[in-house]
Amino acid sequence: MLRRTLRRFINERVLPFASTWEESGFVPREVLREMGDLGLFGLRYPTEYGGSELDTLATVVLAEELGRSTFGGFAVTVLVHTDMASPHLFHAGTPEQKARYLPDLIAGRKIAAVAMTEADAGSDLAGMRSTAHRDGDEWVLNGSKMYITNGVQGDVFFVAAKTPDPSNGTGHDAKRSRNLSMFIVEKGTPGFSVARPLKKHGWLCSDTAELHFDNCRLPAKNLLGERGQGFYALMKNLQNERIVLGAQAMGEASKAIELTLDWVTQRQAFGAALWDKQVIRQTLAKRLAQVEAAKALVYQTAWRDAQGQSVVQEVSMIKALCGTLVNEVLYDCLQFHGGMGYLRETPIERMARDARIQAIGGGATEIMLEEVAKRMV
Repeated sequence: MLRRTLRRFINERVLPFASTWEESGFVPREVLREMGDLGLFGLRYPTEYGGSELDTLATVVLAEELGRSTFGGFAVTVLVHTDMASPHLFHAGTPEQKARYLPDLIAGRKIAAVAMTEADAGSDLAGMRSTAHRDGDEWVLNGSKMYITNGVQGDVFFVAAKTPDPSNGTGHDAKRSRNLSMFIVEKGTPGFSVARPLKKHGWLCSDTAELHFDNCRLPAKNLLGERGQGFYALMKNLQNERIVLGAQAMGEASKAIELTLDWVTQRQAFGAALWDKQVIRQTLAKRLAQVEAAKALVYQTAWRDAQGQSVVQEVSMIKALCGTLVNEVLYDCLQFHGGMGYLRETPIERMARDARIQAIGGGATEIMLEEVAKRMV
């Protein structure tokens, strides 16, 4: 039912209009609100907040179908809101914080973003430089964040910053991961600004921004979770984020193969369809087998996660495998489209650009392979 709902929504409300969104650089808020009305933003949240109380498998279906839309920017706009930002509130928020924000986020009345990455701190989150210090009944936040999806259009931001402990005499903790904390920052808070929207290689209809915090004062109650536990909160949700990105990538790869199969069975060259060329049909057959195998790993891992099992190594495998595979698939699919695949008017050209970030965002492939390797011995 969830898959049918998503496909119908995408066919009716996304595909006819998303090319325009690529030009404007963002997904219209009314479209996101419609998704909230359909219950698509609260799949795994309690019914008391407007959610559906489903599990990780529902998240995988959502991500896979969004990937099949052929508009990666639309997919990530939604997934950052549903599975990369709002989970921080659900897992670490107080009852008051959740009651204040979750219903609006689930309904699509407000859009969320998570701000952890900085220009000099991507995969090395503990190296971030943004700071927050306590001043009476307030926290004072300073610093900048980079590559923040939903950064321009977002309403509620979950921001990571260093909060060194002054009680140890140095103002710093011995272990870098112990001095990060998370904060809730609302759009319009004095001292918080969008420094600039960012123009990207792909994902053009996802708004991405650099954010700036200049003595941004927050009420003490805007601390999200415990002081000093932000690194662990970020690491915990990255497991979910990486399953989601893997599912999105495999949705993209599956759709790319379908589009290419349609093309090569119709396109004539040297007196026959391209499909009649052995190298083309065998390449597509191989890619289909690889995608189906990767999807099986994604679904198996999602099921295990829903059972409460530890899946850290498998999630790292998914991120490394799927992020690389979707790029390999899109390379071949664009190649078999020939010159037509290089034109901006074709979905394959857009999908090939969008796929490139899958090996970078959410954990670069090289970092993910290291995560797998250190759990092998």
